[in-house]
Amino acid sequence: MKVLIIGGTGHIGSYLVPRLLSEGHQVAVIARTPKPQYAEQRLGWGQVQWVVADRRAEEKAGTWTGRLQGLEADAVVDLICYTTAENQVVMDAFRGRISHFLHCGTIWAYGPTERAPYEEHHPRRPIGEYGINKAAIEVQLQRAWQREGFPATLIHPGHICGRRWLPIDPQGARHGVEIYRKLARGEKVYLPDTGLATLHHVHADDVAQLFCLAMQHRQQALGESFSAVAPYAMSLLGCCRVVAGFFGREPKIGLVPLAQLRALVGEEAFGTIESHVIHSPCSSIEKGRRRLGYTPRYTTEQIYAEGVEYLLESGQLVI
Repeated sequence: MKVLIIGGTGHIGSYLVPRLLSEGHQVAVIARTPKPQYAEQRLGWGQVQWVVADRRAEEKAGTWTGRLQGLEADAVVDLICYTTAENQVVMDAFRGRISHFLHCGTIWAYGPTERAPYEEHHPRRPIGEYGINKAAIEVQLQRAWQREGFPATLIHPGHICGRRWLPIDPQGARHGVEIYRKLARGEKVYLPDTGLATLHHVHADDVAQLFCLAMQHRQQALGESFSAVAPYAMSLLGCCRVVAGFFGREPKIGLVPLAQLRALVGEEAFGTIESHVIHSPCSSIEKGRRRLGYTPRYTTEQIYAEGVEYLLESGQLVI
């Protein structure tokens, strides 16, 4: 089967492309730069058919539709679509010409968790532009499947990470190495409220696994959405314990009301933490396991272990 990946050199694509090649598929990748950014193993990438193009620039120039219409594929994976207008162009370009269309969504399309673990059939109540737009794309694709048989599947990843792409940190932000350094040295880390807001990470290789499984089990995947997450969510406090435990420590935690955290961490970090606290994602993988055989390789603990190991090896984290 020939698989076309739009945006195939980033976090997910760097793992998805080698998986597809190892399964014997022909792979074409549309990207601005013809090389993977994050994969540790680059073997096999010489087999990729590169389509060097800047999607955003071509959308503005009006040449994107023609670009897509000139490409042939059996399946299309879109990893970098964020609005219904962008998605409609791709749908129109491939309508009637492919057997499977897979869109990369997000668990942010679900909205703040009201039922845990959240299952794919639960109501969507997204907040914020990103989640609202992704939820709208899901509706668009599912309606197209129901009305005309457009062969769509949606994969909704959690907090994507990999060896060189650090996870959302145990404080719920992206402070680089700061929180890891504090936990390793036994310094105090401030958490919002009770520290029990949850994160639901996923390794990019497990997201790639679920995309591949959806293609392998096409009939079970058509018209469906699946959560791509680790086997379970973890609280901020639990994540702190995991990372501190790598260094033989118990974390020193300061609990403060969420609103007071702004003054301690700064505006940018606070915005990220606030979003994670509000959402407190906790998604079920049962549907993916039952229908497609999805079995994540990485727990959250293993994700943090890989990230911390890389920080130590690269000299970014010095104890």
